[in-house]
Amino acid sequence: MLEDTVKKILQARVYEAARETPLSPAHFLSRRLDNRILIKREDLQPVYSFKVRGGYNKLAQLSDEQKAKGVIAASAGNHAQGVALAAKQLGVKAVIVMPRITPEIKVQAVRARGAKVVLKGDAFSEAQAHAQALIAEHGYTYIPPFDDIDVIAGQGTVGMEILRQNAGRLDAIFVPVGGGGLIAGIAAYVKYLRPEVKVIGVESEDSACLKAALEAGERVVLDQVGVFAEGVAVAQIGEVPFAIVRDLIDGVITVNTDEMCAAVKDTFEDTRAVAETSGALALAGLKKYVQQTGAQGETLVCINSGANTNFDRLQHIAERTELGEQREAILAVTIPERPGSFKKFCRTIGRRMVTEFNYRYADAERAHIFVGVQVKPGGDDRAEVIRKLREADYPVEDLTDNELAKLHIRHLGGGRPKAHFEEEVYRFEFPERPGALMNFLTHLPADWNISLFHYRNHGAAYGRVLVGMQVPNGDRCHVEEHFQAIGYRFWKETDNVAYRLFME
Repeated sequence: MLEDTVKKILQARVYEAARETPLSPAHFLSRRLDNRILIKREDLQPVYSFKVRGGYNKLAQLSDEQKAKGVIAASAGNHAQGVALAAKQLGVKAVIVMPRITPEIKVQAVRARGAKVVLKGDAFSEAQAHAQALIAEHGYTYIPPFDDIDVIAGQGTVGMEILRQNAGRLDAIFVPVGGGGLIAGIAAYVKYLRPEVKVIGVESEDSACLKAALEAGERVVLDQVGVFAEGVAVAQIGEVPFAIVRDLIDGVITVNTDEMCAAVKDTFEDTRAVAETSGALALAGLKKYVQQTGAQGETLVCINSGANTNFDRLQHIAERTELGEQREAILAVTIPERPGSFKKFCRTIGRRMVTEFNYRYADAERAHIFVGVQVKPGGDDRAEVIRKLREADYPVEDLTDNELAKLHIRHLGGGRPKAHFEEEVYRFEFPERPGALMNFLTHLPADWNISLFHYRNHGAAYGRVLVGMQVPNGDRCHVEEHFQAIGYRFWKETDNVAYRLFME
């Protein structure tokens, strides 16, 4: 199977639509990490993503009859643009089914490349189901995003270029993983020609479908998939990719939102290009690999898989970057409510850069402070700050890894209600579409009172919402049943320390 896949990669037709992208040295990162870091610039493709390679190769293999009937794809992102461009180059009619929550900039980008766009459903699964219905009606050929050998062969040309562009020492290649098409193509080619080179997959920790499959020994479906890195938000690794990579790759690294945001910044500082979060995923994994293994003097390659980010998202990425680099600590500190205590607290912090400072009166005895402090990477300096504060008799809670604190509490200017009442607090991901809030409210029983509501849009298909509700005692054990019926992802935050200190 491996040899057949390599032959298909060598024969792949991609360069009529795609270009050979540079393997660029990352000078700043190389010095900082004490390794030679190279970035494969797939963000420089005509559609700003590697996806055009596999899409074009698949379309090029179709029969004249299939081309005459047209092709269809279901996608909210880079695959859609890749198929649209490939179809335009080959003179083939293309229909792209996209969820209604797809940002308008991506819809227009697909239309600009000559494809017909059909908006259907609020999730990818609904869009895909509608695409299958259109296939039955019109006889279109479906162009899959990753689970197809011709698509994989097209993506595998990335690996072919890397080996040609760097003939010398090469220790590891880090590849972002969604459905697995890119890593399957790269692993097949690289391991066939240079088996000593490590191929390491990188996944977002909340959509790690390859890691789950490798651990289970078979493909599994994730119960929930995070949407921050939407380009790799896949619940199940592809069947064909998994058959290829399961015995070829050297491991999978998972990274979190903050680490991805830090990698977006790193990419910008070395290339002046703004990667999308899934585009910076491989670099985030590379950095984690160096941190975990202590690698020095190695040649490490990461794939910048795309740059189709929404401008509105950059604010959120910038907010999370310092946390991803472990250069900021977020702390909740309780100080005495008396003259001079605020000044004393600042003196204890010392000459450190304070990145954020929110003061909240708690009662006549004490006040709570939400403070961001610049620290050195690695965690030891953060621990030192906390130690000093505790030595000065300040109660401290470390909120640096607390999602509620980072997404909502630091942006809320509210406080405790004047009267104490029982409140259930949950955090939700709402689809960014008209009627999402009303759909949520209509599913709640009429006697539930909304006592807290905070919404943040991050320029993505889903917004983040914090909701407090006064729920009658008899309904408390059934709260989550109502939420499951709505279908939005949710997390209970009633017992979160950040909520208890600043909002309860």
